[in-house]
Amino acid sequence: MNRMEQKTKINENMSADIFSLLVEESEKKRRKRRKELLAPLGVREFFVDGKIMIDKRICKGVECKLCIKACPTNALYWKSSGEVGIIDELCIYCGACVLNCIVDDCIKVERLRENGKIERFSTPRVFTILENSINARKRLERVKAIFPTATDYLKRYKPSLI
Repeated sequence: MNRMEQKTKINENMSADIFSLLVEESEKKRRKRRKELLAPLGVREFFVDGKIMIDKRICKGVECKLCIKACPTNALYWKSSGEVGIIDELCIYCGACVLNCIVDDCIKVERLRENGKIERFSTPRVFTILENSINARKRLERVKAIFPTATDYLKRYKPSLI
């Protein structure tokens, strides 16, 4: 490599590092601001990150405003322009708005769990199925922790069979 190529390569590495540092710093500021806003509400966050989107073409917000009433953090609000607005820093991606919306696929929520699993839903039916499967897994884990497996049971009560 000649000297010019080496300088270009060094500059590219430095600019990439500076960019990643800026992104990281802005992310820290965003998370800090989010904690400050949610602290007085006493709301616990279950999701690492997420997105919420409202399709303004099919939203019937002027007729119902149910999503605004259902939001536990007041992240959804009524704009003076006649549409539903979102304060991203306040949204905890709980899905209450989707569950109460009268129009399917109007509100789309995408959230990231701590284990890295991404969940997407935009209808009350999909949200209910998702929550039911999560709760079923949690119940199964609790049952497995309490009750012994078949081999453990046989070892304990029928030692002559094994």
